[in-house]
Amino acid sequence: MDHRFRPVRIEQYANLIGNEAVERIERKARRLAGLRVVNVSSTFYGGGVAELLSSLTLLQQTLGVRADWRLIQGSPDFFSVTKKLHNALQGADIDLDDSKKEVYEGVVAQNAMRMDLTSDFVVVHDPQPLPLMRHFRRCGPWIWRCHVDLSQPHAGTWEYLSGFVAEYDATVLSLPEYARRLPIPQLFFMPAIDPFAPKNCELTDAQIDERLGKFGIPQDLPIVAQVSRFDRWKDPVGVIQAFKIARRQVDATLVLLGNVAADDPEGQSVFESLLANKEDRIIILTAEDSALVNALQRRAAVVLQKSLREGFGLTVTEAMWKGAAVIGGRCGGIVHQIEDGVSGFLVSSVQEAADRIVTLLRDRNLQRRLGAEARSRVTRQFLMSRLAEQYLDLYAAFQPRFHLHRGLDAELGVLMPQPPAGPI
Repeated sequence: MDHRFRPVRIEQYANLIGNEAVERIERKARRLAGLRVVNVSSTFYGGGVAELLSSLTLLQQTLGVRADWRLIQGSPDFFSVTKKLHNALQGADIDLDDSKKEVYEGVVAQNAMRMDLTSDFVVVHDPQPLPLMRHFRRCGPWIWRCHVDLSQPHAGTWEYLSGFVAEYDATVLSLPEYARRLPIPQLFFMPAIDPFAPKNCELTDAQIDERLGKFGIPQDLPIVAQVSRFDRWKDPVGVIQAFKIARRQVDATLVLLGNVAADDPEGQSVFESLLANKEDRIIILTAEDSALVNALQRRAAVVLQKSLREGFGLTVTEAMWKGAAVIGGRCGGIVHQIEDGVSGFLVSSVQEAADRIVTLLRDRNLQRRLGAEARSRVTRQFLMSRLAEQYLDLYAAFQPRFHLHRGLDAELGVLMPQPPAGPI
């Protein structure tokens, strides 16, 4: 294979996590050599799940696990329904009538007819492909990996979807706060980043200048940036409002950089609704350009992720890895990523976000101190090597064929089956 296209190998993490950790992961992987794992998700690009799987499956391959990744296909009607399901799982009030359920389950059934998921493990990601389980004769355990914030789901929608979840052998959530009362084991894996990916690798000043210049982003004033999908849960309107308040006291340029995920039919309308706010110092861009994301997060004086709901903010971790001063919404996974006042700031309102922007833009030493601690925190907790090891532990913990070893419950942080008496 051409060296330019070689995937990242675990030994490349040695300088970050130490030789002992690398050797431990390699030992675990050798015991699972040849294991077949198929992941199923709804898009190859444009969201956090795709970011994770792109790196995770390749790293697993280099460790000897035969990790595959399949895509569920659907019509616009299907993705309109699954977006409603996603919003409802995060607390939105939606009307899920029988016709929408028919579209949802029918498209998943059609996908099942075209898929060969023969493997030792199947990992199904998020609600889009959730009903697949009902259409296959299992060769091994099926795991549902939910990446969204389940702390306050819409009751009727969760009652409907939990019927599918209960038929899996285990579920993996990002945080214990998202646990629900289920008859299957629940595990908790926080997502992680690939520090060697184009979005996160080191860049020279010249490379940063070239990328920002290509997209017309001025650097004569400090840059305040938010990088995220165009999604109302990311509160881009709140970011613009906070910036307008902050610039009454400090001069800066705001850059909102996002994309429209292939499985998110609301993304384009959210993007278009923001364009009325564009001006010389408020730049709103949509681009699929990892190098631009990297450059912007490295050059920005302040990076925001002012989410209202966030299962886990990968863009938060990406910016922290680059030593950025990050302001995050006080919600979901972000409160576990940022230690308030130590590795960034957490905010609960537009005014609080504006105040933190002003504080950071006026204090370069504070920017550097928070950024240094942020990078250290990511190195300790949020690198892909840790996530890969957790999945190795999960695969190893299953007895032939479908049950977790009880003795490994505590080691894996497993919440074992709960009686079906309502949510935790």
